[in-house]
Amino acid sequence: MQDEPIDPFNGDPTDPAAGLDDLNEDAESEPLTEDERQDVLEDLSDLEIYQALLSPTGIRGLVIECEDCHEPHYFDWDLLRGNLRHLLSSGRPRVHEPAYDPDPDHYVTWEYARGYADGVHDTLTEGSDDEAP
Repeated sequence: MQDEPIDPFNGDPTDPAAGLDDLNEDAESEPLTEDERQDVLEDLSDLEIYQALLSPTGIRGLVIECEDCHEPHYFDWDLLRGNLRHLLSSGRPRVHEPAYDPDPDHYVTWEYARGYADGVHDTLTEGSDDEAP
């Protein structure tokens, strides 16, 4: 008598879970290069600024076009921060799935967030340039 359920895909070459066995092998992947690590640290720093500036306007996070599935993925601030920290510690991104029924009006792209932050910075420093002797 067997305690575990029988795998209905056992031996099936189209088993949708076949790639999961390879995850342990991927765990030994190479660490991030110093440049990659610096990029992730900069992204984390930028994310803090974007959240501070955009959250009060109702923005809940960022939308990223997935290179694998070519679909937009919506990440709230904490989830994106967690994913970036995971990338720093493990050297590989987390497995991801698109968010369930997100409201696209509450998410912006990295580029929009960067432009918004640059605009705020320019506005705040605009007066200080005029005051210089």
